[in-house]
Amino acid sequence: MKVFTRAMLSIAILMTFCLAGTVRAQEGQQEKKRSTTEAVLDSWNEIGNRVIAMAQDWPEDKYTYRMNTDVRTFQAVLLHVAGSNYDLLNGITKTKVGDGRNDPAAADYATKGKTVAFLKKSVEDGAAEIKKEGDAGVAAHLYYWIGYTEHMGEHYGLLVAYYRANGMVPPESRPKK
Repeated sequence: MKVFTRAMLSIAILMTFCLAGTVRAQEGQQEKKRSTTEAVLDSWNEIGNRVIAMAQDWPEDKYTYRMNTDVRTFQAVLLHVAGSNYDLLNGITKTKVGDGRNDPAAADYATKGKTVAFLKKSVEDGAAEIKKEGDAGVAAHLYYWIGYTEHMGEHYGLLVAYYRANGMVPPESRPKK
């Protein structure tokens, strides 16, 4: 039953990706139909780049900020996202890339620069794997690609709360220049 539900969820989400492109094209924009790979890659990069922008924007002296003792620090959230991205890649490729831990220790990424670089590399490596897999490979792992992209999105939302709790506006919510 679980496998059937996961398969149906994956199909529903894939159809949503494809229909989104169709709706935009019908709204007057000239857009070619996107492949499965393109749709997944666009979503992966969009949310990944939003989290990276936050990692780069957030003041280094606030990397240890947490909303309360029961949640991760800002930095720990970023490291968790990167570690999870590599967990996905290791599972799909059956190799060991990245740090190898789902929750790397902040002490191992002692600076903002090291944390941002690790996060950025995890998103880039994920994008490279999506491109490498192509439509057949992405479709075979679609449930995982969608789930881990959503995982990044969930943590993006958490980091938005960190911004708001500090009286700050997240990069994505700022007026565009």
